[in-house]
Amino acid sequence: MIKIPRLLIVIFVGLIASTNNLKAQESIIPDISYLLLEKLVATAKQNYPKVKQYQLKTDIAALNVKKQKLNWLDPLSVSYVSTPNKTINFIDPSFYSGYQFGINVNIGNILQKPNNVKQSKLEMQSSDFEAKEYSIVLEAEVKRRYFAYIAALNNVKLFTKTLQDADGLLKDLKLRYERGEVTFATYSQGLISFSSIGQSKIQSETAFLTAKASIEELTITKIEDIK
Repeated sequence: MIKIPRLLIVIFVGLIASTNNLKAQESIIPDISYLLLEKLVATAKQNYPKVKQYQLKTDIAALNVKKQKLNWLDPLSVSYVSTPNKTINFIDPSFYSGYQFGINVNIGNILQKPNNVKQSKLEMQSSDFEAKEYSIVLEAEVKRRYFAYIAALNNVKLFTKTLQDADGLLKDLKLRYERGEVTFATYSQGLISFSSIGQSKIQSETAFLTAKASIEELTITKIEDIK
């Protein structure tokens, strides 16, 4: 029986082993598109519901400031009493007839008004700071998920190429087995190794789709539509 060349076995085994170290052997940096990344960040800031929630809180706080500024007359109240000229009231006699007006002033509310305006301004600033802080956090999260997405995409490409190479080697191994040049044990090991690479490719595709979905969770838009 003719044995399979040692070089072919070494190449096949090395190809299988390399699937555990793909990330260490390749760089994702060339695949990063900073233009797309900027679009992803901008889309997330525009569409993500929590961003809109913070913006609404800021808008409400701004309206409250305007309300406090315009309500300077709240401490003042005007009242009037109408007494007909020809009506005689023996129970509650009055020396005046016609309309009587009165103005009530709540001094405590007047003194408290500047503090209310100041407090409303501070609340608006606080809401604005919270919105800006979340914008920074959201941007960092989009970037983190994008880099994970690129790494997952790179893994899919590498496992796809590895599977193609392994397929060629397996076909050669099968041909040699049919010719009686290698044992069934050797051919069986090749099948197991090829299946292992196939499973790794499926896992890499799952990780890629998960990473893609995690970005679209923030952008509320498919990546293909943003490009």
